Amino acid sequence: MNRLKTLLIFFFIAGTGLLKSQTEPPVQKNLVPNGSFENFRKKSSSIRQAIPWTQIASVDFYQTPVEKDTGLHKGGFSGDCYVGLRFQKRYKEYAQVKLAEALHRGTTYEFEMHFRLAYWSNALVKTLGVLFSKGGYHSQGDAIKSCIIDSISKKGGFINNYQWFTIKGKYKADGGEKYITIGNFVPKIEKDLMRISIFKLGFREAYYFVDDVSLFKAKEAEEKVAIEYVGSIKPNEEDSILTVSKDIKVGEKVALKNIFFENGKYYLLPESYQELNKLAQYLIRHQQMQIQINGHSDNSGSRNKNQKLSELRAREVFEYLIKKGVQNKMYFKGYGSSQPVATNDTDEGMQKNRRVEFEIIKN
Repeated sequence: MNRLKTLLIFFFIAGTGLLKSQTEPPVQKNLVPNGSFENFRKKSSSIRQAIPWTQIASVDFYQTPVEKDTGLHKGGFSGDCYVGLRFQKRYKEYAQVKLAEALHRGTTYEFEMHFRLAYWSNALVKTLGVLFSKGGYHSQGDAIKSCIIDSISKKGGFINNYQWFTIKGKYKADGGEKYITIGNFVPKIEKDLMRISIFKLGFREAYYFVDDVSLFKAKEAEEKVAIEYVGSIKPNEEDSILTVSKDIKVGEKVALKNIFFENGKYYLLPESYQELNKLAQYLIRHQQMQIQINGHSDNSGSRNKNQKLSELRAREVFEYLIKKGVQNKMYFKGYGSSQPVATNDTDEGMQKNRRVEFEIIKN
């Protein structure tokens, strides 16, 4: 009976177009985790700190504008962070990331990214693009033409007066693609490199900054997803993280329920995923919100060990949310046993003190 009732609600909503009145308007989800590179473990020049991005060769990571870059468009396209790809006669770099979810067969997706030529480059590339794959890029044999969105400049390379330019396109999925890889996919890069001018001599190198990478379901797909999403909501379903009030203020903290770790470890147990998935959806619906994930422990064991464990647990939650497609600016911090909310003299009190919470930094 309940199932029939849910189906009737689904068809009524689909037929009358009352989606907005039944729930909040659906927010587009960027399937590229950390697409603006703003979230990172620690300050470093390696893209591997901008989790969950990885590299093929050695990709640079910037948290501030390059010191000698005095141009009008210095720094990232938006925000503070961006990455850099280097192309030489026999050398190419790629930035790669696992998507927040695998692509669905037959569904069309819209891809977009932003590039800018570095001021020190003495060469350009004619082709830049993105590869969609199930297992990631390992060799030239993985660069299947039908799985690449390429932007090709036949008359000249990409320079645009050292300003940001956009590469975008639509991709119809085979199904099961889990990775995108950004770079140049021509078999011989030396044929794709061209000098900027005869006055810029020396070893040819084209270096491009990359920022704001996104992949969204095309609009026709979004409408279908929105209807399915509404139809799957159970009436009166209680969302445990939505003890968050609509007028929540900067500085307020919300303790997460049902977050589980193995005793003395920081790896999330699968029982935690349901709670964290709800938090991820909440943040995706409130993309302007900035938060800090706080980890806390009881006072058993050494202070240093508790401090480290609480920070690692906060980081684990931070990374999980990013991998689920959360683009909000986030931070993480461990407080050890310094901020108890209950007595440490009882098992129940110690359990309450071992907690993870999120704090509103900007609303």
